[in-house]
Amino acid sequence: MKTILVLGAGLSASSMIRYLLNSSKQEGWSLRIVDRDLKRVEKLVQGFSEAKALSFNALDRNERIGEIENADLVISMLPARFHVEIAQDCITFKKNLITPSYISEEMRGLDQQAKAAGIVIMNEIGVDPGIDHMSAMKIIDHIKDVNGKLNSFKSFCGGLVAEEYDDNPWRYKFTWNPRNVVLAGKGGTAMFLDNHQFKYIPYNRLFDRLDRITIEGHGKFVGYPNRDSLSYKDTYGLDGIATLYRGTLRRPNFCKGFNVFIELGMTDDSFPMTNAEALTPRDFLNAFLPYIPNLSVEQKFKYFLREDRMYLYDQFEWMGIFGSDKEFGFKDATPAQLLEKLMVRKMSLAEDDKDMLVMYHEFEFEHEGKSKKIISSMINIGEDQTYTAMANTVGLPLAIAAKMILNNQIETKGVTLPINKEIYEPILAELSEHGIMFNEQEQEIEEYV
Repeated sequence: MKTILVLGAGLSASSMIRYLLNSSKQEGWSLRIVDRDLKRVEKLVQGFSEAKALSFNALDRNERIGEIENADLVISMLPARFHVEIAQDCITFKKNLITPSYISEEMRGLDQQAKAAGIVIMNEIGVDPGIDHMSAMKIIDHIKDVNGKLNSFKSFCGGLVAEEYDDNPWRYKFTWNPRNVVLAGKGGTAMFLDNHQFKYIPYNRLFDRLDRITIEGHGKFVGYPNRDSLSYKDTYGLDGIATLYRGTLRRPNFCKGFNVFIELGMTDDSFPMTNAEALTPRDFLNAFLPYIPNLSVEQKFKYFLREDRMYLYDQFEWMGIFGSDKEFGFKDATPAQLLEKLMVRKMSLAEDDKDMLVMYHEFEFEHEGKSKKIISSMINIGEDQTYTAMANTVGLPLAIAAKMILNNQIETKGVTLPINKEIYEPILAELSEHGIMFNEQEQEIEEYV
């Protein structure tokens, strides 16, 4: 019997744990699942004798070291900043490791040590990163195999609310960490390639410079650029490509409205607001508007919006930004923290709501003297509040990769990600059995003279 150690069983881990549990008897696995919320894990593993729920501080090496030593495979669902410490333990005890997070420079620096230990440290094997890599490389490799020349690659992903439950004017509900949504784009200037030219979009313009996308049967979306698209040129082997752009998907109203908060300064996370706990939403908004005698907060806000954006006013009114009946009660909060609290009040998924994960790739290439385009899109709807679309698309690739590693189907060693055919082909094939599949359409691009 082989032992799988899972460190962290938060919301994104539920579907992965279900897959591993359902496969445990047939595959001969024993699962040991660690989380601070012991009751949550006990509920997930109920009825499975092969699984054990544990609760200890996985961030304390002395508490986790014995579990890692006795495992055959470790899956870390801890915050990304702790993965390197786990990886070092796995190298010491020669245990394979899987994480869904981006490969940091510190993690990349462990590559030779991992190879010397004869283990694989598989990263970026969730949804974004993860399914995005695998679905993109499938088509990139196909274009190369038929001797095509790829000129443009654009890729977008977004966690949204399923259309049936899309019932507010922002057309958005939180399906992921709200703080990450509020601080999106704060990491620095977005960089990408457009027709061989380097392009840069600073934070204050990020939600105003948008790509417009329509997915048949699902309507209109917009995409704003991720911080760094350029690193994917090396990751995907795209030397010489003219256009390379990766972005995040939202509905149009969300980006236009959120851009107003950015312009006002309400996404700033660098200072605590004085008397923050006593502020109401109305006070919060007014703190970023000028003092103009005889004008109400509503009138000043309309003046700030300008006539060309007045159609957004109802979104802010719906959010309760003009409300004065309830204080935040959040001492020393930054503007971003108060904005997050305000948005969470109105934009959280209701108990019966379902989420939606949307992924969209667009490839333009030359083949046999013709200009062609391939559009690949995936829509996945969550099952419920436990097995969400986000949990399914993050967790299932992880679980399938775990099975492949334990069955010696992945020969790669060292610090890696799922961009090779030996990894992505079987994972994508099995994902399709779980309803996570791409609609691919190829067409010729008309030449205009």
